[in-house]
Order: sequence, then C-alpha cells, then structure tokens
Amino acid sequence: MIAPLQPGSDDPRLILREEELDGGLELILLAEASLWAAVDAVLETEALGLGRSHWRAAFLLRRRPGIGVQDLSKLTSLSKQAASRTLSDLEKAGLVERVSGDLDGRRRPATLTAEGVAFEQRTAERLRALLARAYRTGGLDGVAGTRRILAALAGSRQGVGPGRRMPT
Repeated sequence: MIAPLQPGSDDPRLILREEELDGGLELILLAEASLWAAVDAVLETEALGLGRSHWRAAFLLRRRPGIGVQDLSKLTSLSKQAASRTLSDLEKAGLVERVSGDLDGRRRPATLTAEGVAFEQRTAERLRALLARAYRTGGLDGVAGTRRILAALAGSRQGVGPGRRMPT
C-alpha cells in the first residue's frame, strides 16, 4: 500500500515532459507580461514619472515595512545600486521615509508615507482585479495549487525582510 502524501511534500508520481515544462514557462512569461502591462497602464496616468521598479518597491514596502536597500535587492534581483536609486527616487517623491537603523546607522529601513500607500494602492487595485478573475477561472483547487507552485518558485525570497520567516 502506498502511504498518503503529506501536505507540502513532493509527489513522486508527477513526471513532467520537457514540452509540459516549457508550456508552463511560457505561461509564466505571458502572465508576467499581462501583469506589467496593467502596472504600466496605471503608471502612465501618474504625474510622478516613476516606473515598474518604483511600484514594485512600494508594493514590497507595504507588505514588508522596514526593508532597506539590501533586502529590496534580494527580493527583486536589482543590484544594490539600482535598489538604492529606486528607494531614493521614492523618497524624493515623498512616497517613502527612511531613518537610520537602531543598531547600524548605515542601514536605513524604509516605510511608505500616506502618499506612498495611495500610490501603491492605485496600481495594486488593478492587479488584484486581474488576479481575482484568473483565480475564479481556476476554481478553489486551482487557487491553492497556484499558491503552492508560486511559493515553491519564490523559494527563500519569502523569508527576506524584518520579522520574516520562511513559511512551514
């Protein structure tokens, strides 16, 4: 008798061919393009002159307040220089506040201002609507399965930031 699979364990019966994996990669890339098109459409209406990396940083700051340049770099794969420039742009626009860290004055954790939260929310609302439509198409089982797949792809990045731990 085969032992039942534990939640979160790999299913050894799942064998995927190269074509199936390539189809999955293609869908991920196309989904990414759709999400960024939605982000771009909202950013074009903003008078701030900010781009995708700025919104992405604002979103991550809302979800993980207190991250700094190093954490933002790890989460986004931006270079530390690009992450620093992104946070500086947001700070100059009045969307982010940074203060010297308690233990290390060189570290400057960032948080969104009220204007920063509003900026982030305008774009996130559109993306949430897009994601909700896609989730409804997949049904309840599809939502849970998609979250497991995306969490596996995100890997250790899930644990980056103040007070973050890897989900168990």
